[in-house]
Amino acid sequence: MNPIDNGTIHYRDELVRKLIHLFSLSIPTIYYFIPKSVAIIILASLTAFALVVDVARYFHPEVGKIFYKIFGFLLRKHEVDHEKKNLNGATYVLISALIGVIIFPKVIFVTAFAILIISDTSAALIGRKFGKRPFLRKSFEGTLAFFISASIVILFTPKLTESFAEYMIGFVAAFIGAIVENISYGIADDNLSIPLSVGFIMWALYLIVFPNLDLILPNVPR
Repeated sequence: MNPIDNGTIHYRDELVRKLIHLFSLSIPTIYYFIPKSVAIIILASLTAFALVVDVARYFHPEVGKIFYKIFGFLLRKHEVDHEKKNLNGATYVLISALIGVIIFPKVIFVTAFAILIISDTSAALIGRKFGKRPFLRKSFEGTLAFFISASIVILFTPKLTESFAEYMIGFVAAFIGAIVENISYGIADDNLSIPLSVGFIMWALYLIVFPNLDLILPNVPR
């Protein structure tokens, strides 16, 4: 599909896909209240299961038949390519969550992953419905929707200092995330590229702006 298509074809399926995508907000929400070690065990188990099922559908017709019967209408064209055997977006969400929890401090992961879920959803739905002006690899409208929604996320996610500079770190990362979401089209799965890019940008900026700050949320399980 043209990346700036208005999305009238299959838009309902995309809406359902993104509504399901929003349930992934449970990942940063639950992680905020549990220790990192517990989160890794849970995510590793879920990721392993998703990978097994996702790969098995390509090699075992019976698994594929059940998988496509349940989830087929949600899958994009590249996710049903039996030659390339691409993973589906939900599997990438779990992979990126596992990697993010392992790599990033909790304050960064919660923000980066919330941006992925909320802003990727906003960009997809707005871009497909109202995207008219080409911008890089997608539409200006979709990319703007990503940045605005990501900036709103920044206002509500956990902070360490509550200073203006800390909010600016988030806004800069939100802007970078919007560009990454745009240019990831057809190159990399944005469920992986968005949270990693946002997370690393935030981390780098924290080290520059607050070099002596301990990136550990107070009164939260580590």
